[in-house]
This record gives sequence, C-alpha cells and structure tokens, in this order.
Amino acid sequence: MFMFLIISFTLGSYLLSFIFSFFQEFYACQTKLPATYGPPSYPIIGCLISFYKNRRCLLDWYTHLLSVSPTQTIALRRLGARRTIVTANPENVEHVLKTNFSNFPKGKPFTEILGDLLGCGIFNVDGELWSTQRKLASHEFSTKSLREFVVMTLQEEVENRLMPLLEAAVEAKSVLDLQDLLRRFAFDIVCRVSLGTDPSCLDLSLPIPPLVKAFDSASEISAMRGMAPVYAVWKAKKLFNLGAERKLKEAIKLVHDAVSEIVKTKKRVLENDREGKLESDLLSRLLLAGHGEEVVRDMVISFIMAGRDTTSAAMTWLFWLLSKHQNSEEMIVKEVKSLLDDGEKAIDFEVLKAMDFLKASLCESMRLYPPVPWDSKHAMFDDVLPDGTSVRKGDRVTYFPYGMGRMEKLWGKDRFEFRPDRWFQETGSDQTLKSVSPYKFPVFQAGPRVCLGKEMAMIQMKYVVASILRRFEIKPVFDNEPAFAPLLTAHMVGGLKVMVKRRNANGDI
Repeated sequence: MFMFLIISFTLGSYLLSFIFSFFQEFYACQTKLPATYGPPSYPIIGCLISFYKNRRCLLDWYTHLLSVSPTQTIALRRLGARRTIVTANPENVEHVLKTNFSNFPKGKPFTEILGDLLGCGIFNVDGELWSTQRKLASHEFSTKSLREFVVMTLQEEVENRLMPLLEAAVEAKSVLDLQDLLRRFAFDIVCRVSLGTDPSCLDLSLPIPPLVKAFDSASEISAMRGMAPVYAVWKAKKLFNLGAERKLKEAIKLVHDAVSEIVKTKKRVLENDREGKLESDLLSRLLLAGHGEEVVRDMVISFIMAGRDTTSAAMTWLFWLLSKHQNSEEMIVKEVKSLLDDGEKAIDFEVLKAMDFLKASLCESMRLYPPVPWDSKHAMFDDVLPDGTSVRKGDRVTYFPYGMGRMEKLWGKDRFEFRPDRWFQETGSDQTLKSVSPYKFPVFQAGPRVCLGKEMAMIQMKYVVASILRRFEIKPVFDNEPAFAPLLTAHMVGGLKVMVKRRNANGDI
C-alpha cells in the first residue's frame, strides 16, 4: 500500500509537470516571444534530453551555448521545471541585480530548495525579512572591532595550528590534501568569528565534529535538489522521507540542534558578562541587539554556509594555478617579503590592504574557478532584459560567473589563461589595480545583495596565502587538471594532494 502511494504521487507529479509544461509551451506560442538561443527543444519535454545527457558537465555545456549566442544569453525549457534564462551578459546581470532588483527576488522555487537548511536566514529570504536582516548584518560587518577580531583570530589559527601542520608535513615528507586542510581552517575561522566557539577542526588528532559532517551532507543533498532534471522526484522523496531526503532531514536536524544549543549557551554567558568582555563575535552582537534565538540561529547558519567553503575553494584553486605559473608565485612572494621587510613586520590589516598582486591573483583564480559558479532569481512580473530577451512572470533567471569568466567578448582571446596582470592598469610610471565592474565579475554578487563578507573574505584569503607562501613551496603530486565540481559552493574533485617544502631564505622557488 505504501509503495502504491509513492508511485501514485510520483506519477501525479509527472502529470502535473506535463500539464505545466504544455501550457508553458502553449503560452509561448500564443505570445510569439522573440527568438532566444539555447539547446534543441521539443514540445512538452523541452530540452530535457540534452539536459540529461549533459547533467554531469552542465557548467561547460552552458558555457558553450552562451559562447555561440550573439547576446551571451540562452533560454531553456524542460519538463517539470520553469523556463530558465541563463546569461553571461553584464548588462543583463546589472538589470537583474540592481536596475530592476525588486522584480527579481530569489523566489519560492529557490527558497524551497534551501529552506529546510537555511530557514529564514538572510541568504534564503526576500522582501522585508531580508531587508531587516541585511541592515543589521551590514552594521555589524562594517565595525572596525569585528575586522580587528577577524585579523586576530586569523593570526592565532595560522600560527598555532596551520603552520605547525605544514611544518610536520615537511619533516615527515608526507602528502597532504590541501583542500581538506583549508576547509578545516575555514570552518574554524567562521565558527570562531560567527559563533564564538572553536570546533578545533585543524586538530587532526580529534575526530571531525558531527556538525561539520552534517553541514557537508546537508549542503551536498540540497545542491543536488537544484540540479535534478525533474524537481518532482526530490519532492516525492521528501514527502515520503526516502533516500537522500531522509539523510538530509537527519543532517539538518543535527545542524539546527547544534547551532541552537550554541546560541542558548552564548545567551546564558552574555547574561553573566556584565563588563561586556565577550562581545567580539557576530553571534554575541546579534543576541545583544535583541533578536530571537531562531532568527539568530538561521542568520548564523547562513553566515557559516557562505564563509566556510567559498574561501577555501578559492584558495585551493589559486595554489593549483600558482603551481603551473611559477612567475606569478614569485611575484607574490616578492610582494609579501617587501611589505613585511623580510619578516621584520607582522601581517596586519594595513599590510594586507597593500597586497595588490596577491589580490589580482585571487581575482584571476576566482574568474576561472568561481566559488559560486551560478546564482538564480525568479521574475515576479513580465520583463525584458537589456539584450532584448523576454522574461515572463515566474521565469528563473540565472547569471553565470563560471561562464562569464570564459567569454571572449569579456576577457579576450586569452580568457582561458591565468594572467593576474590583466587586473592592472598603467598610471604614469606605476601599475594600479583596475576597477572592474561587479556585473562583469559577479563572484561576490552585486547591487543591493552584494556579499557583506567580501572584505572579510579577501582579508582571510590574503592572510593565509601570504603566510603559507612566504615560508613554504606547495607542489601538487599530480600534473593533470583537476575537475571542478559545482554544489552550493564549488570544490576540487578528489582534493588537492600536495607535498610541502620549506622555501629557501631568499624566497626563490
């Protein structure tokens, strides 16, 4: 009987998807929309066949389709999904993220995918709820005291945990998974800054905390929801608590329970902290502002999700790229040594700000391998994008940083090459960093929803990369190009296995 219900529900879902797609195609024919570019599409099923064939290489498939479209925009229709417009056109990106921002919220289809995990956190809500959280978080992220706390936390984590691990690897001549190490580091930092707790992930003698495993599982399964060829399948599994959806439910409960307990404990500590000595972390600031425990829990989970894997992914790809471009690595080492007077100075905020070539290298790495390769909004009303593409109410509009970094029209014929110097301009006898439009390079989003932690992320990445390269050489043990895997945040398939060597005194490679 139970299996009969499951089959009936699934078939019913497919039937509804069929009806939805039929009327979608019918409406498109009746309104005679302007021609749009995209994969082969058929009545009812749309591009479902092509989508299924390319489901394991969606990024490169989309990039190819966009590269041959005159407007760098394509439209896709497939059974069981809303019409999707994918664009790598900066004018369209600016229209969606800024000019007509109010017409392109994340929308219910997006918030359904992440709602179970992120709840009412800032990254999963729209309208007044988003605006209220944004104002609060914006104020906290802009404080000098939080910035100083971040730098202090970085210094402690790097010197007391990360450097000893790398030293041990040199002595033992052992192979390290640098991606795993950087993810552990990032989780320690984001928990210490956001929650005021120390999960000690970089202490390899301890087991991985259950919260970390639960975050990994919940993130991966939530991402697979978004890439499912037919959404009705995961919804049916969720309804009947089956398969991956059952695992997701268990992982989310663990995440919510663990963070809720941290929130409650922090609240009790703050009530006894009459002298205000424990107000540095973000959680303390949010609780002291008078917000409820559930709202604070969801906000903090969003911050952890955003801050954990994005920075570690960007640094992982940069270290791999530098191993193939030793001149760029030498330039970074030279810049760091010069700013630190050959080790006489400590790395502080002012020194970090002056690391221009390192910043250019990070930007170039994220151009080619963005931590968030795509992001979507949903149209509230009919609209027309600047390139003439018609958007209907309910359409999904996706801007595509991964593809944008590979468009010849935006970055030239050498778009596939790693060239940090493309981020500089000549100003007299000097070179200064270019001001590149965030709508051409939207790795931190742009417009009203631009990433609040952009500066914090750059501080962290600069600090870690500079600290490692001034002391060590990082040598991957494989020569082939690793695979880029898009989930909620992208990562390197199989990790980055490396050998670590001490850099000689003069910094030569």
